[in-house]
Amino acid sequence: MAPERPRKSAAASRSSRIKDSRSYKVFTAVNTIALLLMCAVMLYPFIMLLAQSFSSAGAISAGKVNLFPVDFNIDTYRAVANNDSFWRSYGNTVVYTVLGTTIAMVLTTTYAFVLSKKHLRGRSLLIGIAVFTMFFNGGIVPNYVLISSLGMKNTMWAVILPPALSVFNLLVMKAFFENLPTELEEAAHIDGLSWFGIFFRITLPLSKAVIATMVLFYSVQYWNDWFAAFLYLDRTDLFPVTLFLRNLIAGASTAASEGAAASGSAVSDINANIQSVTMILILIPILCVYPFVQRYFVSGIMLGSVKG
Repeated sequence: MAPERPRKSAAASRSSRIKDSRSYKVFTAVNTIALLLMCAVMLYPFIMLLAQSFSSAGAISAGKVNLFPVDFNIDTYRAVANNDSFWRSYGNTVVYTVLGTTIAMVLTTTYAFVLSKKHLRGRSLLIGIAVFTMFFNGGIVPNYVLISSLGMKNTMWAVILPPALSVFNLLVMKAFFENLPTELEEAAHIDGLSWFGIFFRITLPLSKAVIATMVLFYSVQYWNDWFAAFLYLDRTDLFPVTLFLRNLIAGASTAASEGAAASGSAVSDINANIQSVTMILILIPILCVYPFVQRYFVSGIMLGSVKG
């Protein structure tokens, strides 16, 4: 006698009927089409920007460039790539981003860990001080006077230290730490683990998702920042790449134009598509880093949905 097949549960049968129904198939098809349209809308500006960076100035001015380059041209890339100042500025940006993100993460994680402890005396005052700085700022002139009086003007610390602690990122990380199970800390205390041990051996390993998110936020902030360097730096050897390219667009630097003239291209060709080349060169590192932290975004979303 053949064994009986296991009967499907009521929930499984109901789920199967929903998936097989015509309305569910229509819903799936509409969702797929909507997501494809959203992807196309988001990718279109980037693809057009990339096409413009490889097109000639005349084609861009005439509005002929859409999704594909017209009159393929790499003179702008060549002019910038052959400039030593560009690579020095690029190296400065890498140093500012790596060092600044490291300092910012140390400050943010430690401060958020302290603020997440509800038994801490003066916790409300510390949170209030942080939130106060989020809404009120001294302004450009007082900040400039402060940076100058501290001796940080024309140093890399003028670019790295002022934005090293974002109150928004601090509050997000504090909320994440507050949602971690308190039973783990209690068990660690029973085992004789100190607060530093709890922070490094329990809290941080459980916070990979939010840490990866904050690292990306800080990295993008430091990578794209040019205004702080514009205010506090006069030495061109300390310029980040964003400020170098901003000066190139504004006509403050003629080095790239001289390189283009040497390669047989007119200065107008550089000026026509320099903005596209600038954006592409700035976007490349972020585009390379994002796929490695994407899975942490997904896990962070799932963790948040489970907790609350």
